[in-house]
Amino acid sequence: MTRKLAILFMAITWKVLPQGNPMVGQVQAAAQMRDYTTAERMLTAMKAAEGMSPSSILALSWMARGALVNKDYDRAEKYASETRTEALALLRRRQLDAEPELPLALSAAIEVTAQAFAARGRRSEAVAFLQQEIKTWHGTSMSLRLQKNLNLLNIEGKPAPPLDISHFVGPTRPVPLASLHGHPVLMFFWAHWCGDCKVQVSMLQQLAQTFGPKGLILIGPTQHYGYAAGGLDATPAVETQWIEENRQKYYSRVGPMAVPVSSQNFLAYGASSMPTFVLIDKQGIVRLYYPGKMTYDQLAQRIVKLL
Repeated sequence: MTRKLAILFMAITWKVLPQGNPMVGQVQAAAQMRDYTTAERMLTAMKAAEGMSPSSILALSWMARGALVNKDYDRAEKYASETRTEALALLRRRQLDAEPELPLALSAAIEVTAQAFAARGRRSEAVAFLQQEIKTWHGTSMSLRLQKNLNLLNIEGKPAPPLDISHFVGPTRPVPLASLHGHPVLMFFWAHWCGDCKVQVSMLQQLAQTFGPKGLILIGPTQHYGYAAGGLDATPAVETQWIEENRQKYYSRVGPMAVPVSSQNFLAYGASSMPTFVLIDKQGIVRLYYPGKMTYDQLAQRIVKLL
């Protein structure tokens, strides 16, 4: 694993202490500090109190992630394997998405295994492993996260997947990516609920003003989430209107930016972290895939090279 990828992986996986059983967060903190003895002792106490449960499996997955970030790859693979075994055992008598902790733990185990493979120079094995897992868990809540991990390892240097442009909001009609060859393209995946996305508006506006006249095309894919203002359940039509209201309020000052609305685009690009940036060169090849916030300087340096 390159230093850049390791730092990026840490940034997008080590965020907020898990909710629910407070011991899960305590295990996470101990693993982060490389205090694996304490983490294992707390995990044993959890299992003694409640048996093997989604919370205990989630705690074990945090131990795997902690070991990975600390570059303790043997330990990371061991904890990930144990997480996977326990999760699959529990799935024999329950549905994957019956609650959030089990899919979170299992997807973490899968991504840790793949990242550990890559860190040891077994990148092709990591890619093949993730491709198989994506097929296995297609259509579940894990799909986006697994695709994101595959893209982190594999999408840069490859042709950009096509976009579903059948539905959109705003005045700018999306066109197929293939018709944009000859222009660098910056895709900004966002969601109507995403505060971090709104923080990026000024930066996007600056990029558009600087590089739009030089040929840069901005595209802002988004999707439906099943709710609208106040978190209330909403039909697709109502949520589409809420998306458009958010586009007008926050993103219209970016300038011309097509906003296709499709979950297929999020699946194709594994956009499970908001925002996600994808930079495509004039030949349609992905040159940057980054889940998370970026600065103007970070993106401007990349865009200049494509111009």
